[in-house]
Amino acid sequence: MDFLAHPVGRRILFTALYFSEGAPVGFIWYALPARMRSRGVDVEDVTSFTALLVLPWTLKFLWAPVVDVCQSRFWTLKHWILAAQAVMVLTLLPLAWLDLGSQRDVILRWLLLHAFAAATQDAAIDALCIRVTDSNERGRLNGWMQAGTLLGRALLGGGALIVFDRLGQAGVVATLACTTAVSAVFVWSARLPRDLQPTEHRQARRFTIALADAMRLPWTWLGLAFALIGGAGFEALGAVTGPLLIDSGFSEDAVGILQAVPLPVGMVAGSLAGGWLADRYGHVRIVAISLVLVALNVTAVAAGWEFAGRIGHFPLVALLCTNALGVGLLTASSFALLMDLTWPSTAATQFSAFMGAINACEAWAAFAVGKLIAAAGYGGSLAAMAAASLAALPILALIHRTTATRRSLIPSSSESD
Repeated sequence: MDFLAHPVGRRILFTALYFSEGAPVGFIWYALPARMRSRGVDVEDVTSFTALLVLPWTLKFLWAPVVDVCQSRFWTLKHWILAAQAVMVLTLLPLAWLDLGSQRDVILRWLLLHAFAAATQDAAIDALCIRVTDSNERGRLNGWMQAGTLLGRALLGGGALIVFDRLGQAGVVATLACTTAVSAVFVWSARLPRDLQPTEHRQARRFTIALADAMRLPWTWLGLAFALIGGAGFEALGAVTGPLLIDSGFSEDAVGILQAVPLPVGMVAGSLAGGWLADRYGHVRIVAISLVLVALNVTAVAAGWEFAGRIGHFPLVALLCTNALGVGLLTASSFALLMDLTWPSTAATQFSAFMGAINACEAWAAFAVGKLIAAAGYGGSLAAMAAASLAALPILALIHRTTATRRSLIPSSSESD
């Protein structure tokens, strides 16, 4: 099957790629923090560990130009994806024998190298997606892509917590490595269009001109500003969900079940719905609505914790599931919006900058909420982060005003070549 030639094939390919990308993210960002906290590691130390691992994702725009420029008939986006995926698998393997408590510094080094490879793969995947799609299918496609990454996160995030003591650390890492590599068969069999196989000279010249043009456009900077602050509320809550549940009296298995089933299901449903709604009613509109809904939900979690003490298990689970639905809506629609703001010829670099800003938001939100919790507890800290995310609404309004001009200036994939 030529996965890139048909809409259904593109959904299968990019869903599989995001599934393989989401699996190690789920393990590293969800399973490890909960497991560390259950073994007595301070919340501040847990969030600092997580924040460091976000750095390569935040800074990937610095080396993404290499992905844009270094393409030819013999080295394409397909080869970038496969090479990065191989490094991702190899850097996960040492976790099979390293001790999660006493060897955290060594683990951090391996995971930073893994994150570098994963971020590079992500830049190539997103560049390929932008190059082979049009705006009218990006909402739905991003919904399916998010469904893939959420399924991967669920299986190796919450799922890893459930089976950790049963399979052992080596068994979990082996499963993680296999899951990370599963999409290679789809990538290998995909046939790239001829216009995605330029000579390096042509690619470098086109990239330089297009990047200079993109840097002069106001919506490039508006997109970066939105990405940097829009997700502060839900990123903060996501960073401390495991510790918050442990401190609420949940067992590690209960946390694993929650993160493996209801939360990912809510986010998948939200992503698919958000992608469809964004394509039907407008990307900016659905992003704005989703942002408000998520901020209100995070505020409800904060209020329940602050004014009702440690709220009961059922209300907390219900709020977290509602938040997952809203996060899915916001993620799919906002990614589609940012793809609309990206020039195809600079796709790896420009979209990496947008995603880097989103990951920077995750990093600073995780770091900030950890510091705030140490001083003010969960309630006030989460409320403050939810309020910070609402500062992105005026930025969305400015992006909306430029819609007509943006559509006339950003070329389609074929025009950019």
